[in-house]
Amino acid sequence: MHDARYTALRQAFAAARQERRARHRDIAQALQISEGELLAAHLGGHPGAQPEALADAESPMKAFRLRADWQAIIESLEPLGTVMALTRNDACVHEKVGVYRQVSAFGPQRQTGLVLGGEIDLRIFYTHWQHGFAVTERLADGALQRSLQFFDAAGVALHKIFLKPESDLAAYEALVARFTSDDQAPGLSLGEVWQEPPERPDAAIDIAAFHAEWADLRDTHEFFGLLKRHGLSRPQALRLAEPRFVQPLPLSSAQDLLSRAAQQGVSIMVFVGNPGIIQIHSGPIQKVAMMGPWINILDPGFNLHLREDHIASAWLVRKPTVDGLVCSMELFDAQGRTLAMLFGERKPGQAERCDWRQLLESLVDGTMEAAPC
Repeated sequence: MHDARYTALRQAFAAARQERRARHRDIAQALQISEGELLAAHLGGHPGAQPEALADAESPMKAFRLRADWQAIIESLEPLGTVMALTRNDACVHEKVGVYRQVSAFGPQRQTGLVLGGEIDLRIFYTHWQHGFAVTERLADGALQRSLQFFDAAGVALHKIFLKPESDLAAYEALVARFTSDDQAPGLSLGEVWQEPPERPDAAIDIAAFHAEWADLRDTHEFFGLLKRHGLSRPQALRLAEPRFVQPLPLSSAQDLLSRAAQQGVSIMVFVGNPGIIQIHSGPIQKVAMMGPWINILDPGFNLHLREDHIASAWLVRKPTVDGLVCSMELFDAQGRTLAMLFGERKPGQAERCDWRQLLESLVDGTMEAAPC
């Protein structure tokens, strides 16, 4: 029965890719399975086999299960050279081309990771990483697409790494050989879908203390600790904050901000993440285009795809630091999940860019004057 189910899934995948050029995520949703389960249906090859020889009449794709040694895998990526890193959530996709350099992990069991090598800028939370695959797929044009793909316990995609034509194929094959699991049986053992903790009632929050601690912030990285101490979700914190630090913005503000940042040459930082990882772009942007509900940045080395119709709230957020106020736009969906956060490009020890501050403040629907630079 299981073999027949996996065969049917492989055939359905092949048909959807051929007929509609559908994406893996959309195919999985149509089949009412997770994306991780879709890849796991393509397991079953011998670890030593050449991927090029494995795609058969059932499907153009083959997957190999990787050992759950996530930190070591990420730390072994630099020899691959230039690759494309992809991180997404339900409404936003962040794609960045570069090299995985300056990789580290720290904390209990090294469960928090950093990649700080310039173009590839990541904050990784390995406790959410449960499944990983090396994937080879023959595309419609005959080219072989190779990738490493990582998923949470429920089979939801966290992070993907795609080889580019200039990537070092031998280094990739050596990495896959090193980390391939002995278990290549099709199928996936699924866990619970991750849920945000329920919000505490507003009445249970010491709002005066929360306001005082916000006003006393000295670094943007202290904000997470502030939320944790007071048991606040991020949307709840913004809703309860003092108006001098937080203001709601029109839902169209993300498109306006990105378009004007491109036109004016304002260097920005774009944070997109999910429970397992945050991926960051820093620098100017050039081409912003709307395609249906999608706001797109289409630049060499950086693509962003954000569903504007999934933005349920947008906020201008100001945090005090030793370098002065740091201002951002934060976007949330109807469930209160963070879709993306936008900042002006800056390094610790630097004051916020005036052009960014003025651009962001100009979006405010009200009479508050722009904070001085």
